[in-house]
Amino acid sequence: MEQVYLNTTKVLKALSDPKRLQIVDMLSKSELCAHHIQSAFDISQPTLSHDMRVLKEAGITHERREGKNIFYSLNQTTLGEFIEILKSVFEASEDAIIGEAE
Repeated sequence: MEQVYLNTTKVLKALSDPKRLQIVDMLSKSELCAHHIQSAFDISQPTLSHDMRVLKEAGITHERREGKNIFYSLNQTTLGEFIEILKSVFEASEDAIIGEAE
């Protein structure tokens, strides 16, 4: 299977969880400290770490450390590419993203 489809499904799977989608929505407004995200959901630190790892592995977020704090922001490059791919998939067109299915 072509890499573009694999990458796109990885992002879709990461965003399919309502909590992770809400985290992305929160991060669309500004960079946030892990503590602020955790308190918004009243979840444990390991649960937040898992969700953030899924988002990071899908390329959706960046993280940076400042002392003991971890700050998260959106990876605008990945999200921009994701949006363009979805447009290509759903637009009426004679061509698929990478040509005919094999």
